[in-house]
Amino acid sequence: MNEAKFNIAVLIDGDNAQAALLKYMLEEVSKYGKATIRRIYGDWTTPQMNSWKEPLNQYSISPIQKFSYTTGKNSTDSSLIIDAMDILHGQSVDGFCIVSSDSDYTGLAKRIREEGLFVMGIGRKTTPIAFVNSCEIFTFSENLLPQSNKSSKENTGSKKTLKKEKTPKVQVQKKQPDIDLEDIDKAFEISTSEDSGTYISKVGLALRKIDPSFDPRTYGFKTLTQLFENIDKYEVVWKDVNGLNHPLVKLK
Repeated sequence: MNEAKFNIAVLIDGDNAQAALLKYMLEEVSKYGKATIRRIYGDWTTPQMNSWKEPLNQYSISPIQKFSYTTGKNSTDSSLIIDAMDILHGQSVDGFCIVSSDSDYTGLAKRIREEGLFVMGIGRKTTPIAFVNSCEIFTFSENLLPQSNKSSKENTGSKKTLKKEKTPKVQVQKKQPDIDLEDIDKAFEISTSEDSGTYISKVGLALRKIDPSFDPRTYGFKTLTQLFENIDKYEVVWKDVNGLNHPLVKLK
């Protein structure tokens, strides 16, 4: 994928996304290409959209106004989908990023993939699996927050209780979910053609095909290499290619 020419349309459902994560969302998109179209949809006359107003100019996001014509309903979903189809047929981008946790965008993601374009999603871990699996890549928004910010959020409120505590609190590190080896083993098997192992980047591509939401950050590791270094059955070795070290993984 040539990032210099790979243009991505970032379409944000303002009703189903967090303004505080906008910077990290765009950083995530930049791993795969350039966010040339940036739009956020919502009813800007409502108080719930106020949190988006400050970052709009900072990150060059175009606000799209959509009124709620019926109580309890909004037209954000349909407006975003219509715009996405216009952009798709305009052939001005090479891929899409849909930011939402709403299953209503499942059909849109499928349609984009049918046209042979790249499609990624960003949403909460509660996002329905149908939408997750309709994307080539799906990143959980919980994984976007820097580790330092996560720690500070977990410790919020501790200052209020310190005076009442007779004994000092022991800070316990939050337990990460256990690593599911089934998909990892399957991806390794697909990627490996010989006993000498395979490049971790190839395993990563295979993992994304098996599970679009697979992310080493879910398990507390910044990279897939770090994750493999913490799995007993695998070992990571480094191979020099034109003066650059590339990580390979193989069975112990």
